[in-house]
Amino acid sequence: MHATHPAPQAPAAQAGARAGIDAACDRACGAIAPAWPLDRSIAVNPHWQRIERPLREVAARMALLAGIRVFPARESLCRDWESGRIRAQDLRAALERLPQAAAAGWNPERCVAALHSPPKLPRLPLLIDLLDDQPQRHARLPWRDAVTHQISQTCAAYFDRSQADWQPERGQGLYAFWRDTIDHDHGISVLMGLPGLPRGLHALPPTRADAEAWALRRLGLPETVWADYLEAVLLSLQGWASWCAYLGWQARLEGRSDPHLRELLAIRLAWGVLLLECSAEASACRAFAEVQTAWSSAGAALEQASRELLPDEVWQLALDIGYQRDLLARLPGAATAPAAPAEVQAVFCIDVRSEPLRRALESVWPAVSTHGFAGFFGLPAAYTPLATEARRPQLPGLLAPSVELSDLVVPAPDSEAVTAAGLDRRVRAARRRSLAAARQRDGAGRWPGAAFSYVEAAGFSYLAGLSRWLAPRTGTRDNDDLAGITPRYRAVCRPRLLGLDPTARIDLAARVLGAMGLRRDFAPLVLLVAHASQTSNNAHAAALDCGACCGNSGEANARALAQLLNEAEVRAGLLDRGIDIPARTVFAAALHNTTTDEVEGFDLDLLPAHARAGWDQLRTAFDHACDQVRRERAPRLGLDARLPHDELLRALRRRANDGAQTRPEWGLAGNAALILAPRARSRGVVLEGRCFLHDYEQADDPDGSLLEALMTAPLLVAHWINWQYHASTCDPERLGSGNKLLHNVVGANLGVFEGNGGDLRIGLARQSLHDGERWIHEALRLSALIEAPEASIEAVLQRHAVLRQLADNGWLHLMRVDRHGAAWYRAGPGRWLAWEGSASGRRERA
Repeated sequence: MHATHPAPQAPAAQAGARAGIDAACDRACGAIAPAWPLDRSIAVNPHWQRIERPLREVAARMALLAGIRVFPARESLCRDWESGRIRAQDLRAALERLPQAAAAGWNPERCVAALHSPPKLPRLPLLIDLLDDQPQRHARLPWRDAVTHQISQTCAAYFDRSQADWQPERGQGLYAFWRDTIDHDHGISVLMGLPGLPRGLHALPPTRADAEAWALRRLGLPETVWADYLEAVLLSLQGWASWCAYLGWQARLEGRSDPHLRELLAIRLAWGVLLLECSAEASACRAFAEVQTAWSSAGAALEQASRELLPDEVWQLALDIGYQRDLLARLPGAATAPAAPAEVQAVFCIDVRSEPLRRALESVWPAVSTHGFAGFFGLPAAYTPLATEARRPQLPGLLAPSVELSDLVVPAPDSEAVTAAGLDRRVRAARRRSLAAARQRDGAGRWPGAAFSYVEAAGFSYLAGLSRWLAPRTGTRDNDDLAGITPRYRAVCRPRLLGLDPTARIDLAARVLGAMGLRRDFAPLVLLVAHASQTSNNAHAAALDCGACCGNSGEANARALAQLLNEAEVRAGLLDRGIDIPARTVFAAALHNTTTDEVEGFDLDLLPAHARAGWDQLRTAFDHACDQVRRERAPRLGLDARLPHDELLRALRRRANDGAQTRPEWGLAGNAALILAPRARSRGVVLEGRCFLHDYEQADDPDGSLLEALMTAPLLVAHWINWQYHASTCDPERLGSGNKLLHNVVGANLGVFEGNGGDLRIGLARQSLHDGERWIHEALRLSALIEAPEASIEAVLQRHAVLRQLADNGWLHLMRVDRHGAAWYRAGPGRWLAWEGSASGRRERA
């Protein structure tokens, strides 16, 4: 089908057309959520850019635009109903809370019947889908798949900066790079069965802007559906679109713009028109007409899809209510704090994996008071390991680093007579030599033809690496930040805050302690407990580390903060701000290995004698508490919880070091709720490792500023984590990364392919959610339970549109309790209704 070029437009008309194109492209690009690289993994709600719409409307749009499922599968909900996980009272409550469902005639009986038939949600076609109707289409790769493969391979080459030793020229941008690549790709026309494709390539516009205008003119769609069609185009390459959105996200944090997502959109648009130009006249005309017809009625299709998904929204709410009912039943009616002063205060990350250890530690030693706080410990830092240039963020992805962390070599007080500066120079020089040798050794195996010769030259020494695969060791976690440093010097490499003047250091310390709720009544020992995972041969290893630290261990933050809070000058300044830390109080840092449930202390050689004695006592308590948690976790990992202490620990270590182990731990699977309340509200309660716990004392927050900080940071991080797990469970094919056994890493850290091509995969692997027989994660929306007055919560919502959208549009649940345990749920803007069965509900009925 040959182009019919329109008559030249007047300048004013051209400017108007360009403005419309830009608006549509920007709107489509603005709908794509970012996906962080593997080594800085952050859980993300893949629908984050759509939260201004109600959840059911987004579900309808995703089904029509890309065949993506947003609500849990009906067959899964059917199993929950038949097993009693969802009760009749949950279903009735859900229908009561969704009057639009009742108005449409949905009752319990009809909802149950709907579970046995899938919703009718036909996807709106892209031009490429309708063009691929040639007789030989079943004997070759479908055009949609071939185009995805070609663009994906091009993006892999363009964005790789570290895996390939031979780098291409990419100075003119992604679109120009693709245009040059496809011009020299003589195999793609054979792969697609299009011998005329090389001739059609001459019609490709030279720039991204020209390609957008060219494609939209050729499509001939009404301008009202441009943005939706373009969003559907991007969703056909959601993995690479999400990577480009990440580049744009980072650019905005740095105050600049990034063109890559628009260029990717132009490439995918241009492919559709290329195929239109290369198709037979009859086929092209038919496809062209069908696209026009389908998209001209997109609005009606969206309304119909939204109606089809009404029962799915009811069942999602019923599933959520069932969990909330159980959660509120577990929490005490009136919370009471321990009577005796704490001998140790241990501050853990709010990560759900910390909850069982906090509970176990408090049961083993009641004089321990545990607290929940964000895992980056309030330091908005970028960390550069000793003698490297590997600067990386150690804070939530919503923020940009504003302080610097790096390692300093600080000898122990009782070490040999050597200056710190001299030791620092010695260790740095030794590490640089070691890292250089490692780069040379690793590089020897990457040149063409080197694979076999490298192994042959290495000889028997190569077997040492293979032995670790055949017989996984039972050693403790390796710290990659210290690779290349001899064991003798590892203990004296200590992360420190750099470049802050005394006032800035005091201000930072005051902010952190205030956010922690630690302004008085300090125990003699305050332990800051970071966390990390231990796993081998796992491309997604960072996804098991701290999501609040950009997929890194929180060790550097905890150690640097402990040192900051021990400085005499900082303490003197804190006293002027009303924070009096007793002279005997010492801060120390530790790390919780969430795979093996072991706790390691840091910088213990710097502790005074009384604090070291406190640590020794705490160490014993940790040994018992960690063993208790291992036995809780063992059944879900297929291990015998009755094994002797040492055997169970060795089994977990072996699992962590096994390069063939696809499920070293379950990460945050099962996460369901965030509790912002005093620890007394949840102390001793078995929450099954499903709750994010952040301490909050409303009495210490008269102006609500701390509540605002918690609702705009930890709550959003918990929501992102919750929705990554939700999305990867509801649609593992489109919003999960597939089978871990088939993953191939792209560009060293960009992401993974499932197999040797296709789109870049986002989300969680199936093995992170499913044990081979059943789903480990339930697709629940986050329930945020806050112990604060209604007016305080509503005031925060009024100041933050994002929070209002999440609550008003059904992306999470807001609940609150008072000090007596009475509970309410937010039923709409400014509407709080008593939770049935709670103290508030009983009072309301009376």
